[in-house]
Amino acid sequence: MSAPSMEERRACWGARDQYWKCLDEQAEDAAECRRIRLDFEARCPLQWVKHFDKRRDFLKYKEQLQAGQYLPPKTTEKT
Repeated sequence: MSAPSMEERRACWGARDQYWKCLDEQAEDAAECRRIRLDFEARCPLQWVKHFDKRRDFLKYKEQLQAGQYLPPKTTEKT
């Protein structure tokens, strides 16, 4: 895989930003943002898409943690 050109990087980042904006506006309802997600995946290398997905999850977690709104997942204990 060759490194993306500056124009390709800008297109990828723009598609990512549009997708994240859609998710924020649709309250994380990914079904409403499907078309934008496909554009994001088409413009970015797969490794970048995976990285950006993990990055968004981390940023949302961090945002909730700082606001005191994070609730750890409930686990079941084996007895």
